[in-house]
Amino acid sequence: MSFFVSQVLTGLAGAATLFLVASGLSLIFGVTRIVNFAHGSLYMLGAYLAYLAVAFLRPRIGIEIGFWLGIVVGALAVGLIGVVLERAVLRRLYRASELFQLLATFAIALVVQDLALAAFGPEDLLGPPAPGFSGAVRIMGRAVPEYDLFLMVLGPLVLIGLTLLLRRTRWGILVRAATEDREMTAALGVNQSWLFTGVFFLGATLAGLGGALQLPRQPANLGMDMAIVVEAFVVTVVGGMGSIAGAFVAAILIGQLHAFGILAFPNITIVLLFLFMAAVLIVRPWGLFGQPPSRGRRAPAPAGPLIRPLEKRARLATLGLVAVLLAAPALVGAYYQAMLTEILIFALFAASLQLLTGIGGMVSFGHAAYFGLGAYGAALSVKLLALPMAAALWMGPLLATLGAMLFGWFCVRLAGVYLAMLTLAFAQICFAIAFQWYGVTGGDNGLLGIWPSAWAASPGRYYYLVLGLAGLGIWGLRQSVHAPFGYGLRAGRDAPQRAEASGIDLRRQQWLAFVLAGAAAGLAGGLHAFFKGSVFPDTAGIALSVDGLVMMLLGGIETLSGPLVGALLYKALHIFIVSQTDYWRLILGGIILALVTAFPHGVVGYLAGAWRRPTWRRPSWRWPTWRSR
Repeated sequence: MSFFVSQVLTGLAGAATLFLVASGLSLIFGVTRIVNFAHGSLYMLGAYLAYLAVAFLRPRIGIEIGFWLGIVVGALAVGLIGVVLERAVLRRLYRASELFQLLATFAIALVVQDLALAAFGPEDLLGPPAPGFSGAVRIMGRAVPEYDLFLMVLGPLVLIGLTLLLRRTRWGILVRAATEDREMTAALGVNQSWLFTGVFFLGATLAGLGGALQLPRQPANLGMDMAIVVEAFVVTVVGGMGSIAGAFVAAILIGQLHAFGILAFPNITIVLLFLFMAAVLIVRPWGLFGQPPSRGRRAPAPAGPLIRPLEKRARLATLGLVAVLLAAPALVGAYYQAMLTEILIFALFAASLQLLTGIGGMVSFGHAAYFGLGAYGAALSVKLLALPMAAALWMGPLLATLGAMLFGWFCVRLAGVYLAMLTLAFAQICFAIAFQWYGVTGGDNGLLGIWPSAWAASPGRYYYLVLGLAGLGIWGLRQSVHAPFGYGLRAGRDAPQRAEASGIDLRRQQWLAFVLAGAAAGLAGGLHAFFKGSVFPDTAGIALSVDGLVMMLLGGIETLSGPLVGALLYKALHIFIVSQTDYWRLILGGIILALVTAFPHGVVGYLAGAWRRPTWRRPSWRWPTWRSR
């Protein structure tokens, strides 16, 4: 019994920190509708800035006052940083789709990561013990840290304070009104600009406070942001987007899941979190305390009608690109052949995501699941079944197709952020299985020695193999867009009620889109496995899913050729910048932010629009006639 109580208390201590971060994320999303992927970066900055503040204040004003004042100063400093980010970048994205918000906040996370590296160095920074809470209390014969008990009390106090702030103050009433209906709130004369800034300040301060309070428990390090942001999203979605009480309950449930899951299911501890989120979203799509959407309401389409460039120029550009790709092995060396091979693989991956998200309007944060299934399907066919490469390349898309059939069947029942988070949950489940199933997948050691057959072993031959298969895959995806299937998919994206009234089975169309996109992504994963000669769990990780979204949006979500150009630009920039500097995240993130603000329709979308703009001509002047007079 004492052991059980000890585990419960441990789970509650972890839940308190998780609630602080998730409550800020839920508050920001509830009002601004921003999917803030950089919220983990604010948590990390809270730990670093609190470390500096505590180190500066303790020798000057005393150990106890200096420590706690340093914690508060670090949290408030993060709140001010959040205000700067909101007014400088995120304010431009309030009306944008979740995709552009994710891309911009992902770029901010990259920038903050390298700024923290430059400012604080790569070493972990461990803070001092908390004055007054450095000992332990024996409860039922087991020692429980006093600081954990402090966090358990702090969590409910923050919940009470936020509840009173939102329900008993004029500012809180305006925040709740903006959460329910932003347009009506603006029509009543409320200054939404400062309201949103205030909400972002409070949410960022809560994230910074969560990071600052971790100093006595763990060192400040550069991996804190990614370690917390996924769990914070899980808590926010499970509790219900915008619900503070829901975030509190979800944080407690997930804290207990962590505390007991490692004992009951030590081999699948990472999977449990995402299995829980997937189960909640399947049973209650809007979360435990979230409000169900109105009947027939779906998320706004992330893209408009397809932009078609001028036919003549498009054909010339396509022919020129094909000619360059065919002649590339004769023009460049082995290094650039390998670079072009990787770009072609990711072009197919981005094109498959564009079918799902750009054409179907289904935002996916976990498309890497099918890439990873394809890679492991091909690799395991070689390792376990001893199949040749030609047969293994079929097994990769087959496994990815089966996964897309299963995951898509559940995903098409949701919409908007909830659909995106369910795709993320399924992708993380695939990642966790690959990471922990050492007997089959090799775990974090991966599967090695997955090399092409002798007939495709040279860089030039494998390049042509990838060019042919990726080209066929991209051509097939483009043909499906202009087929009746593609028109029905776009009808469901733009006008779901009219499409259903016309007799289109939307769920069936969207499920087929999942299957087709999953098969194409699986083919890309299989090709990537033989290209790298190895497969690791990162092939199904969230970073690769975000990379796919960046490629798609960089080229232009409203164009069929956008993902191809986006893959070329993103991979080329990534490879070049990484080879030139250690601070590649800072440069790449800055480029992405500039492109999001300057080219919201992507590079291809911008060029297509420029081609269609009328050319200005000098007007011919002539003497006025009696008619003009």
